[in-house]
Amino acid sequence: MPLSGSDGLIPVNGSSLPPASAESIPAEAFTSKVAGRSPMLSLEEMAKRLRRHVVTMIAKAGSGHPGGSLSAAETVTALFFKVMRHDPTNPNWPERDRFVLSKGHAAPLLYAVLAESGYFPLEELSTLRKLGSRLQGHTDRTSTPGVEMSAGALGQGLSFSIGIALAGRLDSRDYRVYTLLGDGECDEGQIWEAAMAASHFKLDNLVAIVDHNKQQLDGWNCDIMNIEPLADKWHSFGWHTIEIDGHDLPQTISALEQAKMVKGQPTVIIAHTIKGKGVSFMENNIAFHGQAPTPQELEIALKELE
Repeated sequence: MPLSGSDGLIPVNGSSLPPASAESIPAEAFTSKVAGRSPMLSLEEMAKRLRRHVVTMIAKAGSGHPGGSLSAAETVTALFFKVMRHDPTNPNWPERDRFVLSKGHAAPLLYAVLAESGYFPLEELSTLRKLGSRLQGHTDRTSTPGVEMSAGALGQGLSFSIGIALAGRLDSRDYRVYTLLGDGECDEGQIWEAAMAASHFKLDNLVAIVDHNKQQLDGWNCDIMNIEPLADKWHSFGWHTIEIDGHDLPQTISALEQAKMVKGQPTVIIAHTIKGKGVSFMENNIAFHGQAPTPQELEIALKELE
């Protein structure tokens, strides 16, 4: 059935994830069956559950990008379980809202929310980055249900999303397009070319969310390429601009709902976040931009995310 407008409680297959073994992480670590009932999770609990999936699958794979995945957990929770219209049983449903992950290295987070939504089994999360898996280090729309764009090079998702938004207008469809950008990704000139085009075409069915965790691959944005004042830049390009605490779910949902009311221009939501959010030793630690936790670190992380 299509999903949209959840009341804030989410049915899942398990109540909690068991601690991972320091030696190996079985597929069963991604689900815990509860006999005879399907417990309900709040949106806050779901965001925490997604974080547990992220650190567990990256630890099992031995590589991946935890920092930027953890910082955007509330964003995708709000989108997939409250705001977007989508149908896990029919991933290509023409009337679905589209989610485009432009910061493709955050693929573990997208895989986690897709699995929790029912696009594929939770146990498949244990195959991240394995040869032959549908869940590679960057997204592949030709193999993974629910993925709208194959990712790799940064800076391309907003342009791709403009194409989808224009197609919806031409086809007289009322779906909306949401694209998640990294703030470091905003160093890319293509982002600003796309921002100019979206405003020119008055794409009010397009929403960009900038995961503004203020770090990128090898340091703080302000030291590598200062993008501030970020909100003023987007506003000057003709976008309706909203700034929020990206870890506050009510704020996130309110901003996404507000965007639906904007006419004649695209909307950007600048979500102020913390890289590595939820795991103390990963928060604002640039080392975990692209570093997997050790088995010992994983046990600590999962304890903090209980």
